Amino acid sequence: MFAITINGSLYSAPEDGNLLEYLREELRLTSVKNGCGEGACGACMVLLDGKAMRACLLTLAKVHDKQVITVEGLSEQEKAVYSWAFAEAGAVQCGFCIPGMVISAKGLLDQKPAPNAGEIKKALQGNLCRCTGYVKIEKAISMAAKALREGFIPPPAGSYRIGERLPRVDAQEKVTGTGQYADDLKLPDMLYAAVLRSQYPRALVKKIDSSAAVAYPGVAAVLTAKDVPGKRFLGHIVHDWPVMIAEGEETRYVGDSLALVAAVSKKIAREALQLIKVDYQELPPLLSPQAALAEDAPAIHPKGNLLAKTVLKRGNADEAIAKAAYVVSQKYITPPTEHAFMEPESAVAVPEADGKLTVYTGSQSVYDEHHGITAMLGLPGEQVRVISKLVGGGFGGKEDLSVQHHAALLAWHTKKPVKLTWSRQESIRVHPKRHAMEMEFTTACDETGKIVAMKGYLLADTGAYASLGGPVLQRACTHAAGPYQIENVDITGLGVYTNNPPAGAFRGFGVTQSCFAMETNINLLADKIGISPWEIRFRNAIEPGKPLPNGQIADAGTALKETLLAVKDVFAANPGAGIACAMKNSGLGVGNSDVGRVKIKVDQGKVVICTSAACMGQGLATIILQIVAETTGLPGTLLTTHDPDTAVTPDGGTSTASRQTLFNGEAARLAALVLKEDLEKYSLAELEGREYYREYQGITDPMNSDKPNPVSHVAYGYATQVVILAEDGKVAKVIAAHDVGKTINPTTVEGQIEGGVVMGLGYALTEDFPLQDGRPTAKFGTLGLFRATAVPEIQCVLIEENNNTLAYGAKGVGEIVCVPTAPAVAAAYYHRDGKIRTSLPLPDTPYSRKK
Repeated sequence: MFAITINGSLYSAPEDGNLLEYLREELRLTSVKNGCGEGACGACMVLLDGKAMRACLLTLAKVHDKQVITVEGLSEQEKAVYSWAFAEAGAVQCGFCIPGMVISAKGLLDQKPAPNAGEIKKALQGNLCRCTGYVKIEKAISMAAKALREGFIPPPAGSYRIGERLPRVDAQEKVTGTGQYADDLKLPDMLYAAVLRSQYPRALVKKIDSSAAVAYPGVAAVLTAKDVPGKRFLGHIVHDWPVMIAEGEETRYVGDSLALVAAVSKKIAREALQLIKVDYQELPPLLSPQAALAEDAPAIHPKGNLLAKTVLKRGNADEAIAKAAYVVSQKYITPPTEHAFMEPESAVAVPEADGKLTVYTGSQSVYDEHHGITAMLGLPGEQVRVISKLVGGGFGGKEDLSVQHHAALLAWHTKKPVKLTWSRQESIRVHPKRHAMEMEFTTACDETGKIVAMKGYLLADTGAYASLGGPVLQRACTHAAGPYQIENVDITGLGVYTNNPPAGAFRGFGVTQSCFAMETNINLLADKIGISPWEIRFRNAIEPGKPLPNGQIADAGTALKETLLAVKDVFAANPGAGIACAMKNSGLGVGNSDVGRVKIKVDQGKVVICTSAACMGQGLATIILQIVAETTGLPGTLLTTHDPDTAVTPDGGTSTASRQTLFNGEAARLAALVLKEDLEKYSLAELEGREYYREYQGITDPMNSDKPNPVSHVAYGYATQVVILAEDGKVAKVIAAHDVGKTINPTTVEGQIEGGVVMGLGYALTEDFPLQDGRPTAKFGTLGLFRATAVPEIQCVLIEENNNTLAYGAKGVGEIVCVPTAPAVAAAYYHRDGKIRTSLPLPDTPYSRKK
């Protein structure tokens, strides 16, 4: 018997076990999150006799006769102060890591009520955050410390108008741990699921024998491919990803699912997996695009190994290069990288009494999941409902079906609720990554530094399945020449299937890769000419009314030159600094159907804003509230939002392509305008039950349009970032000047920039995703993610030059923030030691791992 005092109450457990499991599953203290299960992330931090410790590494035996405190055990004053401080500072984005951060903060403040900045950073060393870049978390802890010392009483939220620093509306529930993520759900009679994965990246599955698993006590169901009632191959655009691999088929990577198990406990489900016998015939895998494109290569998919080809040509690049005064040609290599969102994938599927199925999830589009699940089950749309719980980060990695369809299939067969939550290692093994790319870029200019041509070849490893590999390749190519006035471009990109883990959407969507190549080339050109890297960019920067390399005419809100001017002085004052520019689209563009949809309804005296647009940390719900408040003039106390729900909220499209603020923000503005008209004639009480629905559709031209100046995207954001190194060779400061159009909420935009910069620093310096024979070898703790102690000073400069009425002039900023960072870092090291670094993570820096 083990006795533990938890949050002031004494508990006894008859047998030993993991403390994290005990807290979450037995006591339902769900503020304690399971982010990795290996002691790397700190999401499960608790106070053990006053010291911050990771619950996943503790057993009940180790905490016997000790005091454990979770966020639920904080005093009401502490909860109020931490909620206020973290909200006011903008420290909360996806929120999954935040209760762990609060515990580490309390452990520090209980010992040092007035800590300095270094002590706060050190206290957070055991906590990872993938969203915020830590800057605002550190600020929040300092604010909380002062408030607790002074007995501060938090004030109510201020203005909801555009341009105000409105604290995020979901901050309190995330800080206190009362908000629910999918894995926090526990229902009566619920089953737990597990998935059998392929042992080999490529093998013929000759036979699957699940008889022993079926007979195992506690197992409710074992399903294989033959149990899929509807379509077995799913996917965003290309339906090539099987729900499960069938007997007689080949596996395509080590994440392929072969069988599903549902059991009365997680332990039994995992044990049952070990009883399933698979007769494999191992086959040689194709582990590179070159191998997959060889003439004698076996076909990974029936249509072959070439997923997509993108070609963008304007002018005559070869002729211009031949006549140019200066030419730079380099080859570049970028690795696959892991999203490392803090919340591992989880879903709960629940059969309803009326024969329908409800699926609770945390992803980037409830409608994408709805389409996949209904297709798999062969059901009409009204039979399936998908509801989003809180989303613990995404960055593109939660666009594909992962756990949702498997949980749904098991629930449909067993007629019981089923939860499927991946371990962190399963998440690393299975979900799509950022594309590894090999690129060859040639950039040419005249004697003055005017860029006359750019030619590029991009080879992308899209892995086992298409995911969004085609569109990622398009964005890599359409943005490859950068935000410059270049008349001659010749860009070809190939996306190739291999037996590596799939690659898909990841923040920056292919532009992180091509920007690294182009911006490095530009720095080398500047050296050849004898002008500064700032000057060559300013001379070529896109201006309003001028054509981009893809032919689109830049609109009046284009402010790349303003971002360059914003960093001119600091760049000149630091001769060894690195600089890079970037552009990034808002919206799907290139002729795709792209619609934002919002319904506003008056319900019980409140104005409820309904959209399915996923908030995965970017603060969309708060932004939409501010837009509606600005438009209607209503006080924020009368406004609320509805969680994404396919039965209630209209399809606002996937949270991808930096589109939601613009597309659903505009749809919300249009709907709010109609409500405003009615409010001029009626009271809110008289409008009870009324609904106001509006759409905004972005009209664009398809790739390879025959128009001389096609509209590829409805909006672009632009940026310039400068990186300054310290004497020891580490990054001392990043200045990030971003053309954001119009700032709806400065705190939110700053948080996006700070988090994106830190993600970009990781991409540049420390992050990698090594594969051995197609198998991922990394653990969460070895991915190279930046911790608080490594983050340099980050200065955000917001440029607002867009007077467009569309969403009040706001542009998407979610992706561009991490695009120019890596080339700016590379430029800083080039100026420091003269070495041209053409691969990521950058070799030979103080951050490089010893081999």
